[in-house]
Amino acid sequence: MKNMEERRQFLKHMALAAGTIPFAGSVLSSCKENNAEPVGNKIVKSTADDKYRLIPKMSGLPITGTFLDEITWDIPSQNWGYEKWDRDFEAMKRMGIDTVVMIRGAFGRYMTFRSEVLMKHEGNYMYEPAFDFLQMFLDLSDKYDMKFYCGIFDTGRYWLGGDFQKEVEINKLFLDEIQEKYGYHQSFYGWYLSQEVSRRTGGIVESFAEIGKHAKSISGNKPCLISPYIHGLKTDQVMSGDQVTTIEQHVRDWTEILSGIKGSVDIMAFQDGQVDYHELKDYLVANRELAQKFDIDCWTNVESFDRDMPIRFLPIRWDKLIKKLIHSQEAGMSKALTFEFSHFMSPNSAYLQAGNLYKIYCEHFNL
Repeated sequence: MKNMEERRQFLKHMALAAGTIPFAGSVLSSCKENNAEPVGNKIVKSTADDKYRLIPKMSGLPITGTFLDEITWDIPSQNWGYEKWDRDFEAMKRMGIDTVVMIRGAFGRYMTFRSEVLMKHEGNYMYEPAFDFLQMFLDLSDKYDMKFYCGIFDTGRYWLGGDFQKEVEINKLFLDEIQEKYGYHQSFYGWYLSQEVSRRTGGIVESFAEIGKHAKSISGNKPCLISPYIHGLKTDQVMSGDQVTTIEQHVRDWTEILSGIKGSVDIMAFQDGQVDYHELKDYLVANRELAQKFDIDCWTNVESFDRDMPIRFLPIRWDKLIKKLIHSQEAGMSKALTFEFSHFMSPNSAYLQAGNLYKIYCEHFNL
């Protein structure tokens, strides 16, 4: 008891000296009642896990954004309607998320809303959607005061087949339609250029430059975001026999790419899952330095799914996620997005492990 009282008095004097707790006595009283203690100007609650915790609470860069992956590619849809998505946006908000990025406005044959442009120009190739998810996500972003970035059309065939100009032209029309139909939303904050590359692939530089420039011109200069990936040992290409890109080559490749898209892209958020954990910080630092050189913002796309499992894809283990968040903070990333909250971190996810990850994340960041 004596040691505990001495510790309380020490914390009280330190807080008063630092000027971070103006009414230290009442704060310490509140801590005692809630089994918590002050860290800086915050009260950090104690949990049963604290006895075994090796990484201090509040360490790492918090996740404040997420992708929305309704038109899924390699993970199953959860088949949510408005009520389930509303509940999930509420959980996002509770976790501190203020930014959502709809990963694709359309992909292959599938659309997030009934696009007259795509129905006209792509014809029977496109499937009629059952819901207007773009409207739904914008309504929810308005409701929860979040910034919404709208993904574009990834044809899945033109640019992969080398016809980048076709990809550009159809996207210009598609973006015009989105701006005219949905641009009034207060939450509509920016654009996401959905094509994902690790290196200069065909005409990707010209594509990003043209589509980004057009998107900004029709929307009052709303920012454009890209989320490329690092050509590391966990990419499908390398696992199929391709060579890993060194940091030096990565910097050379992206110096060339960023030179060509300057003025059309405002933010880059490299995916962080394709390299090993001990390599990640060096790549993050290189990305930040590239961003500074070209005067764009540097976020990180912190993958909350596990690439190391034989099953694709399950929620990531907590010690891997927090390691990546600590590296992101140390490297000076300005914001952390995740791919993606609803499947891999949400208490509403079809994966039970995701709810556990949400709980341990919230406990770590005292949410």
